[in-house]
Formats: sequence, structure tokens, C-alpha cells
Amino acid sequence: MEQFLLDIARDAMMTIIKVSAPILLIGLTVGLIVSIFQATTQVQEQSLHFVPKIIAMLVSMLLLGSWMLTVIKEFTLRMYEGMIRFIGM
Repeated sequence: MEQFLLDIARDAMMTIIKVSAPILLIGLTVGLIVSIFQATTQVQEQSLHFVPKIIAMLVSMLLLGSWMLTVIKEFTLRMYEGMIRFIGM
């Protein structure tokens, strides 16, 4: 039973990482590019740093949203199947 619960926790963590990693990596990449641009041009405007990152992350959510929902739906179905097996124990 403990192994079953550990498997559920591991599956939940892997699903969280799988869903959030693409958006976080895109935000990190855009932030790094904007920071390099600001350092080379010596433009120190604070809003210039956040606006491109927010836009890139919103566009990535629009493009990857259906995939993310599919991954979350599959995880939810696995949890329901796990509950049925757990109750049947």
C-alpha cells in the first residue's frame, strides 16, 4: 500500500513537471534574451523585461494548451483508476 501511494505521488510530480516545464523554459529563454539585449544596449527599463516574457508565455499557453489539457486529463483518469484499485484492496 505504501508503494502504491509513492507511485501516485511520483506520477503527480512528473505530471506537474511535464506540464509546467515548457512554459517555464520559454519564459526563461525570453527573459535571458531580453536581459542580454538590455545589457548590450544599456536600456534599463524595467517594463521591457516583463512584457515580452508575458507575451511569450501566453502564446506558448495558446499553442501548448491542448497538449497540457490532454496530459492533465490522462493523469486524472489514472487517479480514478487508482482509486478503484485502492478501494478494491
